Amino acid sequence: MEKILTKKSFSKWVKKLESYKIYAPVKNDDLWNYEIIDIPESIQPDYPNTVLSPKKIIFPQREIFLEFKASNEEGLEVKEILPEERPAIIFGVRPCDARALTLTDNVFKGDFEDPYYWKRRNQTILIGLTCNIPPSFDCFCLSVGGSPHSKDGLDILMTDLEDKYYIESLTKKGNQLINLAKDCFEEPKVMDKKDLEKIQANSEIQIKRQIKDIKKIPKKLKGMFDTPFWDKESLSCIQCGICTYLCPTCHCFDINDEVASSAPLKGKRVRTWDNCQFPDFTMHSSGHNPRPDKASRLRQRILHKFQYFVELYENFQCVGCGRCISKCPVGIDIIEVLDKVRDYGL
Repeated sequence: MEKILTKKSFSKWVKKLESYKIYAPVKNDDLWNYEIIDIPESIQPDYPNTVLSPKKIIFPQREIFLEFKASNEEGLEVKEILPEERPAIIFGVRPCDARALTLTDNVFKGDFEDPYYWKRRNQTILIGLTCNIPPSFDCFCLSVGGSPHSKDGLDILMTDLEDKYYIESLTKKGNQLINLAKDCFEEPKVMDKKDLEKIQANSEIQIKRQIKDIKKIPKKLKGMFDTPFWDKESLSCIQCGICTYLCPTCHCFDINDEVASSAPLKGKRVRTWDNCQFPDFTMHSSGHNPRPDKASRLRQRILHKFQYFVELYENFQCVGCGRCISKCPVGIDIIEVLDKVRDYGL
């Protein structure tokens, strides 16, 4: 389904969606992040990029699995805490971030399907926004199989045509949102479709950074596990973990029981994001650490995204959003690292 939505009608459409929990980019202290929206007029679909991707909504940084407490009758009472039953909409999702969720889906639907992740995933509708101009100079989505107007993982893709949006509904969920406010939409004219094609073609030209011959990299990495390359590339790393915390495809987590100090026993089992760049990420209870230095941890990050994930799922575990480059406090650039990998030993 393809429609035209004027910008004047945008808020009217959002008001028709009041039964959904709505998330959209919000600016606070010069930073954009997804927040719950109560006032439709406050949604600003035209924004540079969020610091954290929509991953944080589907896969929260902290979530409670269950609560437990000591009981005289039953010994230990356990109550499972599942995500609330309420459909949600995320507005303004960049195509790279939507594509990132399709990659993360592979992880959480493997031999065991994670009920917490999929509870949110299945009841969340993604409304994307074409990147007419790249949100960051460091975007490189074209190199890893994406594009500024990719439809992967989206229910609706919106493209800004100055005073209106070209709306492409891609799923039944998307069609339902449009049908809730049919009077807000118009049929696209021939010129609208030509404008769409022109903008989307031009958006790809705007992507200036790329990784040449990226298909050679997985095979090259196989022969680079024990080389001094990683020591040199990791010298400047301060192990802050920004690269992985901001990554829309990183998904490592830890599970801990948080127990109140006072009797009787009472506590929660909590899942929180973890980070492969932290020294204690792979620490064994024996005291042995198979990744004892930052060189081995940088190696793990690169090999996971550009070798291991490719071998498992036939996709790079990177969507080229550029966050890890632009936010790294010491300027480690994954594009430059991969360029060196490709040329290593030549």
